[in-house]
Amino acid sequence: MESASGLAVLEDEVLHNETKALWVFAYGSLCWKPGFQFNKAVTGYVQGFHRRFWQGNTTHRGTEEKPGRVATLVENSKGLVHGVAFAVSGEAAIPYLSKRECELGGYSSVFTTFYPVSGEPFKVLLYVATPKNPLWLGDAQIADIADQIVDCRGPSGYNVEYVLRLANFMKHHFPEHDDQHLFHLEEAVLRRVKERNMCLKTLMGDGEGCVTFVKVERRRSTDSSDDNPDRIETFQHTTRVPEKTLRCLNI
Repeated sequence: MESASGLAVLEDEVLHNETKALWVFAYGSLCWKPGFQFNKAVTGYVQGFHRRFWQGNTTHRGTEEKPGRVATLVENSKGLVHGVAFAVSGEAAIPYLSKRECELGGYSSVFTTFYPVSGEPFKVLLYVATPKNPLWLGDAQIADIADQIVDCRGPSGYNVEYVLRLANFMKHHFPEHDDQHLFHLEEAVLRRVKERNMCLKTLMGDGEGCVTFVKVERRRSTDSSDDNPDRIETFQHTTRVPEKTLRCLNI
């Protein structure tokens, strides 16, 4: 469960009785800055989509004059997108998400199937943008998308932060999955930050509202003499970019 300190447990397993709750799938900024209370967070993926930075944004990571670019899901029969499913708690979560994602972000809500690392698949609420919304920017070369992202900021911070925190999250929690669009974009953005002698620490902000996830993995002991066969090993990963990268470049 999310705590007041910004720490939360990230699990791999969903029990059958837990699937009856309302779950929301996160694949963008909700992964590291959900902004709502949740009972449980679980790693996994959805099928039939690719993650792409094709959605414009004028309310969080950009402005009307300079729209930023944020992630959406684009249908692809062979696609697979990793992220986090949140079991929603409290009556305020859905109105908050409806305003953040639909009213301000241009997304629509749909239901799809989520596949946790361990446990049976279940339905999740998914926010996805389509070409029908007025903020849609569409496909472009990675270099052009990176140029636009480096130039943009909005009320929630720099567009660079959005890309780098998302890439960092995926690398920490899904190291076996190569999201080429996201990771190539990350490389292009970092290259431009360095070329322009921009301060990465400033671009990343102060981390306010970010959630640090503590990964919990359950392993069953093979030692029959063990009185406590279910062992829990915890591995803490942070959604924040490692401190050694938070520095001003070329100074």
